[in-house]
Amino acid sequence: MQDLPVQPVRVWDLPTRLFHWLLALAIAGSVISGRVGGNAMPWHFRLGYLVFVLLAFRLLWGLVGGRWSRFSSFLYAPATVLRYLRGQGREGEHLEVGHNPLGSFSVFGLLAMLALQVASGLVADDEIANVGPLNRFVTGDTAGLASSWHEHFGQWVLLTLVALHVGAIAYYRLRKRIDLLRPMLHGDKLLPPATPASADSAAQRALALLLVALCAAGVTWIVSLGG
Repeated sequence: MQDLPVQPVRVWDLPTRLFHWLLALAIAGSVISGRVGGNAMPWHFRLGYLVFVLLAFRLLWGLVGGRWSRFSSFLYAPATVLRYLRGQGREGEHLEVGHNPLGSFSVFGLLAMLALQVASGLVADDEIANVGPLNRFVTGDTAGLASSWHEHFGQWVLLTLVALHVGAIAYYRLRKRIDLLRPMLHGDKLLPPATPASADSAAQRALALLLVALCAAGVTWIVSLGG
């Protein structure tokens, strides 16, 4: 049987790719600086604010970004997930172009856990030298719970999700011979010519830059509320 023709199709727009790699670096830096403590803690806070900006941007970009970066492209109904697990995908669904049904769980899970880590860090108080900028808006008990979550359980859940994410990428590469890493570097996948592509024009990138600026300004304002 002759293979179907394929061609490079833009799946991941540049803003999505930059978000992905900046977030990976910010998470790694946050974990390392938090473990080191002491003089590294100011960097832990700065990187936490960067994660906050990136998350805010991704929320907006999930609404107006390139086709395969939009939440609507990987927010699947339960019936679709079940059909995918059974290998019963339908023609025209494009379940393997962007985030497949299993990958979508990983993405949403990571975003949710990062949001919890950021929120808990903003109000945390380790009762030694580090206090979140919004700590004054919560009670001592709430700050204690947030600190415990941020330093222990939340961090380990997040690291577990990251490990599963990396493990899934390795599994697809080694067992299924599908490279998920390279498309997140250059943006394209080899797909049938009829596959819809993500918008990645200069105008789209300018919009992303504007959204990042707005998100950075918003995070700066929120942090400043702590005085």
